[in-house]
Amino acid sequence: MDNIYRHVLLCILTGLVTLLPIGGTILLIVFAERSLSPLIPAKFYFPGEGLLAVILLLYLLGLTLTTVVGRWLWNLLDTTLAKFPGLGMLYRTLKQVLGLESGEGALFQRVVLVHDQGTGGAEVGLVTATEGSGDATQLVVFVPGSPNPAQGRLLRLPPSRVLATDLSVDKALKSLFSLGKAWL
Repeated sequence: MDNIYRHVLLCILTGLVTLLPIGGTILLIVFAERSLSPLIPAKFYFPGEGLLAVILLLYLLGLTLTTVVGRWLWNLLDTTLAKFPGLGMLYRTLKQVLGLESGEGALFQRVVLVHDQGTGGAEVGLVTATEGSGDATQLVVFVPGSPNPAQGRLLRLPPSRVLATDLSVDKALKSLFSLGKAWL
């Protein structure tokens, strides 16, 4: 029963991560288009106004978040959302899956390159856990697949088989999902 639960959860999260950026963008554009249409006189309305509004709103949001007050407000909102029952769990899970959290509590702790002994090359890997200690230390590394990075393989490797990188988890995930494979 536990295997079925994990399988269903993995499939749902994989689908969500795959569709979230595309679906969110489409919903945001449609919402902006429908919300702005009634407010603007017909003679000034033009198709694509929603897309223009989304770009402008994203710019203004980014501009706000780069200020001290904006970062403080964002941290306050982030903390508040994380505390909501039910919604907080979904919010934290999405942040972890999207790589916006890092460190010990995050789904992906850091980015490494995994040596491929067959080809002599290296693949991007995301460390999910460290097991054991001393010479028995093993890293649990998720190596995303191509063309769908949400699917891949999970490896247990000694630290000598990986090469540390200074790439952040969120940047690695953005690269993987936009290119299919990160070329570092």
